[in-house]
Amino acid sequence: MSHLPAALQRVPFPVIGAPLFIISNPKLVIAQCQAGIVGSMPALNARPASQLDEWLAEITEALAAHDRAHPEQPAAPFAINQIVHKSNDRLEQDLALCAKYSVPIVITSLGARTDVNQAVHSWGGVVLHDIINNAFAHKAIEKGADGLVAVAAGAGGHAGVKSPFALVQEIRQWFDGPLALSGAIASGSAVLAAQAMGADFAYIGSAFIATDEARASADYKQCVVDSNSDDIVYSNLFTGVHGNYLKASIRNAGLDPDKLPESDPSAMNFGAAAAKAWKDIWGCGQGIGAIDRVLPAAERVAKLKREYAQARQRLLG
Repeated sequence: MSHLPAALQRVPFPVIGAPLFIISNPKLVIAQCQAGIVGSMPALNARPASQLDEWLAEITEALAAHDRAHPEQPAAPFAINQIVHKSNDRLEQDLALCAKYSVPIVITSLGARTDVNQAVHSWGGVVLHDIINNAFAHKAIEKGADGLVAVAAGAGGHAGVKSPFALVQEIRQWFDGPLALSGAIASGSAVLAAQAMGADFAYIGSAFIATDEARASADYKQCVVDSNSDDIVYSNLFTGVHGNYLKASIRNAGLDPDKLPESDPSAMNFGAAAAKAWKDIWGCGQGIGAIDRVLPAAERVAKLKREYAQARQRLLG
């Protein structure tokens, strides 16, 4: 059994909604938390930067109101994703706002940093750092992260190439803290499988693109519904970091998804240019074959819960 900090013990259903660049917003985060899973969004989705203050106030107040109205079924905690790469010139300002609202969970990406972890711990927050291999996992914990998000093959957006079986078993040989697994998880049975492998939480992103609350275009949502794993391409062209994207959006941008050039990793960027790339080139994971329609986020979570219960019952025979 993993040692979970208090914030993560308050998650009724073992799912973390992954922070979706551009797409996640307060409406989606609130709906996810009220449905019993961790809702999250990237700090960089708030543009201009001053909007983050308004969004954090909105989320905090809505969840507090929910808890007052439903003391028997309080909302799950929320998380904010911070890109800690040097190209993010907003990090210090955004962290200060997270401190102002005592954000319970901070998900850090693209570089483990001791100073960031210490800052989050100063207000009692929990840090989960996303990694793509066991070596990065060691570095993240050594630098003070509380837990890990193992980003395996098939995950939407920036993703690794490791099998989830290999990645989770290597981490669990030495780490007994909070562990979420990311990579093509879009059904309740896959959530149960993640737990069976040793993860505490399934980390689900692409399934929530096709929700009413998601800040994605109607065409993007329908493309998720209409596509499957054959429609995903893995490339580092768009941000300098390898990620998974929908082929249709690459074609719409006038590119051949089967003949994409390689990008120079030193060109990695998470400012305005990256935002444009993600708006036009749609990130998505391989699990979307399970998504057959656009739903409200609460219904998406309810469907996951039903499938999870059914999968458990099948195993029990």
